[in-house]
Amino acid sequence: MTTVEGIVLKERSVGEQDKFIDIMTRENGVLEVSVKGAKKINGKSGSSAQLLAYSRFCVDRRGNYLYLNSAEPIHIFYGLRDSLSKISLASYFAEVIRFCIKPETQNGDIMRLLLNCLYFLEKGERDERQLKSVFELRLMSEIGYMPDVVACRNCGVFEPGELYFCISDGGFYCSDCFEDDGETDYMKIKLPVLSAVRHIVLSDFDRLFGFRVSETTQEKLSALSESYMLTHLERGFGTLDFYKTIV
Repeated sequence: MTTVEGIVLKERSVGEQDKFIDIMTRENGVLEVSVKGAKKINGKSGSSAQLLAYSRFCVDRRGNYLYLNSAEPIHIFYGLRDSLSKISLASYFAEVIRFCIKPETQNGDIMRLLLNCLYFLEKGERDERQLKSVFELRLMSEIGYMPDVVACRNCGVFEPGELYFCISDGGFYCSDCFEDDGETDYMKIKLPVLSAVRHIVLSDFDRLFGFRVSETTQEKLSALSESYMLTHLERGFGTLDFYKTIV
């Protein structure tokens, strides 16, 4: 028997009483676990094995499969269900994590990112759009797609008033160096947006959520972070499409 701490990213029903759950763990990536009798009123897993629950799971391995023996809740994130937009955004986070994280990999920082995003989302202590941008850009940085936001790739200027950010390669050119060759891969942004991107991808976790931006800056930041992530993951997400229909 093995004990792991993790977050339930997805549930899939099997028959009338059972289900599979995908659990993101720090040490072992995403694990698929069978939960017997999950739909019984007195099922032993209870709320600890529901979607987005952060719990301590005891699992048994039988051959190539894992089976849930017991589960103890650490934090259930009940508050996410108070709002359709909150639960939808949280489901988007979960779907992206499932796609990005592979079995048998260590993901301590990504687990921390997800837990912090869910905590602030549940408490309503940060703008949803800001949390979404933080999640998208920081996750991409953690899995090897950190944008190159140190300086203009041509002249090396650090704080250009205006710049052109390249979605496909993550670099930028200041407005003086940028040559418009008809490519649509560049997004024109101002320095406050660049500063926010730098903060998200470069700051320590303790400071990650400690910034504020204007409405105009957030609009551009949201467009940039979403486009950057979808481009580099080379796919869309149904949960994101649904979230965008309700906000």
